[in-house]
Amino acid sequence: MELLVAMTIAMVILAGVTKTFILQAKTYNAQQQINEMEENARGVLDVVTRDLKMAGYNPNGATFNGITYNTTQLLIQADLDASGGISTSSTANEQIAYAYDGTNKQITRTVGVGSASVLADNITAFSFSYLDSGGAATIISANIRQVAISITAQTASADPDYTSNGGYRTYTVTATTTPPNLAL
Repeated sequence: MELLVAMTIAMVILAGVTKTFILQAKTYNAQQQINEMEENARGVLDVVTRDLKMAGYNPNGATFNGITYNTTQLLIQADLDASGGISTSSTANEQIAYAYDGTNKQITRTVGVGSASVLADNITAFSFSYLDSGGAATIISANIRQVAISITAQTASADPDYTSNGGYRTYTVTATTTPPNLAL
């Protein structure tokens, strides 16, 4: 009889420890996905803004727009080798295009005329708007002085304990960048 009571108490304690362990593992997994999502969004924003800051770099006075107005991609140009022109070589980094692939939920980066490479996955929105020197929206490439960017990322898999948005957590980062090389 004492053995039966001791085994019952041990089973209750073991069940409690197991439930706590499972709950902690789920919480850890959810937090890890949230951290990856936030890191992904911030990393993409950092890469795009770094390239934007070089837009219009023009040491020899060549004529080109550092940012070309386009509604489907963000096109950035900079004369990094001081040749007086923009190289479209896939290794020159003088012409870079960022685009959103909504079907695959990715942001792609294309250097020159090379093929697009995936910059980030699990992106639900990537938008950019072009602003003039006064901060008003513009569609004229020569008037672009700032670019406002917004990136929304989501977790890689759904969290069954999170009821909103189909179980996917989302995170949005925004920035407005003023490339110093564009004429004011």
